Amino acid sequence: MEPAPTQQPAETLRSMPRLSAALIAGLGITLVLAVTLFSINQLLHTAQAPQGIVNLQLAGTAENTRDIVQSWSAQQLRWAKISLLLDFLQVAVYSITLVALTRHCLLDRPGVRERNAGRFVIALFILAASADALENLLLLANLSEPADLSSMTATLAALVKFTGLILGSAGLVIIRAARRHPLEH
Repeated sequence: MEPAPTQQPAETLRSMPRLSAALIAGLGITLVLAVTLFSINQLLHTAQAPQGIVNLQLAGTAENTRDIVQSWSAQQLRWAKISLLLDFLQVAVYSITLVALTRHCLLDRPGVRERNAGRFVIALFILAASADALENLLLLANLSEPADLSSMTATLAALVKFTGLILGSAGLVIIRAARRHPLEH
């Protein structure tokens, strides 16, 4: 008699608890806000800011910031302010959603290492959100009066944000990839 073929991928999918309605809503709202911010950012592309608001985030100096802001028309400057204000809502939604997603990914992961990794991932997402909010505050101030300290701090905050989101996402993959039970020999 032959052993039954294993259904490892299907079992893994079935073993993960279903997403809650609140988590699905959070993911949906995060996606809608991201698309909205991406669309607004398309309006901010100029020769001095070929990536729009991203160039402002990474300007690093008052001179670079001033060049970007001066390259924007009055209408583009209004869109930049709207984008930064809307990003505060995005920060709140994505941070709550990512923390909830991390907790969801841990529901069937009772191991100590997975729990510790989960706490670290949540800390990374909270750090990223805090850096994002600080960055938005500094960029709003820089729209009217660019300063070297604000520009450099906003750039560092942006780098912390991107790093936290990337490492936190990688942590989620690691948590989900962790074996639930030791291999049998």
